[in-house]
Amino acid sequence: MNNLKKIGLSALAGSLAVTSASAFDYTVSGTATMAYSSVDAPAFAPSTTGKGIGLATDLTFAGNGELDNGYTVDWFMVLDTDAAVSNTSGTLALGMGSLGTLQFNNHAGAKANGIDDVMPAAYNETWDGLTSANNDPSFFGGATASGSIDYRAPALDLGGITANLALTYDPAAEEGSATKGGQNTVNNVGTAVVLELSHESGLSIGAGQESVDGQVGGSDEESVTAYVKYSMGPVTVGYQEAYQNTINNGQDLEATMMGISYTAGDLSVSYGESTYTSHAIGATAAIESDLDSIQAAYTMGAMTISAAMSETGNAGNVVGQTHEENEIAVTFAF
Repeated sequence: MNNLKKIGLSALAGSLAVTSASAFDYTVSGTATMAYSSVDAPAFAPSTTGKGIGLATDLTFAGNGELDNGYTVDWFMVLDTDAAVSNTSGTLALGMGSLGTLQFNNHAGAKANGIDDVMPAAYNETWDGLTSANNDPSFFGGATASGSIDYRAPALDLGGITANLALTYDPAAEEGSATKGGQNTVNNVGTAVVLELSHESGLSIGAGQESVDGQVGGSDEESVTAYVKYSMGPVTVGYQEAYQNTINNGQDLEATMMGISYTAGDLSVSYGESTYTSHAIGATAAIESDLDSIQAAYTMGAMTISAAMSETGNAGNVVGQTHEENEIAVTFAF
C-alpha cells in the first residue's frame, strides 16, 4: 500500500465548517487474481460446461482525514479493471465521535448487505461463482445496498458484550444509486436495521430486517436474517437463516447457511453448506437447492493460493439438475 499524497481541506459548509486546513491521506492498493475454473453442468446449455483461465484485477482508492471539530471523513472506491473499468463499491463515511457515523453507500456498502452471508470460509461463499446455477442464498440486504444512507451507532460495551446497531434508509430501494444531482424515477422506499452482539468468549450473534414499500403493483417486500458464530482457537463454526416475503405477488424465498473453518498459521480450510428454496405459488411446487463447498487457502506474504470444490443439487430450481465447479486461484496483493 502506497501513501501517494496529502492535501489540505480548506472548508466544509454549514455545521462542518473548519477554520484551518486539515491533513487528508490518500492510499491506493490492489489485488490481481489468476484463476483456473472448470464447470460440469450437463443438464444446462453447453455454454455452462467447460474450462477457463481468467484474471481479475481490482484497485482500491481510499482517503481519510480529520476535521477541525474532531469529526473524521473516510471514503473508498473499488474499481474492477477487467477489460472495461467499472466501479464495484464506493462509500463516504462521516465519523461524529460519540454521536456515531453517517455512511453514504454509493455502490454497495450498506450494513444489511454486509451480513447477507457471514459464514466462515477459507476462500468464498458456497454460492460464489455458481452464477449459472441461479441459487444465490444471499438475497438479504440487496435492496438497500446502493444509493442508501447508514446511521451506525457507537459500539456499546455491556460487560464483556459489544453491541453494534445500524439503521439504513434508501429512497429508491432496488434501483441503485443516482448520479450526483440526478434522481431515480421509481421510488421504492427501503429501510433496514441490523443488530450485532459479540462476546469476549468468541460467541457472536446478529440479526437484521429489511423492508421495501411502494413497489409497482403493490408487491411490498420484507426480508429477515439471523446468524450465530463461535470461534474457539483455530476453529470457527456458524449457522445462519434468511427469509424473504413478497406481499401480494411473487415467490417467497428461504435460505439456510452453515460453515466450519480451521486456521493453522498461514493455512485455512473450510466446509460450507447452504440451501435455497423458492416457495410455491399456486400449483408451482417449492424446490430446494443444496449447495456444498470444500475450500482451502494458503498465504505466503503477498501471495495467496486458494482452491474450492463446489456442487449444487437441484440447480436452477430444477429437480435433478446438478452444477459442479472446481477452481484454483492465485492472488497477489499490492
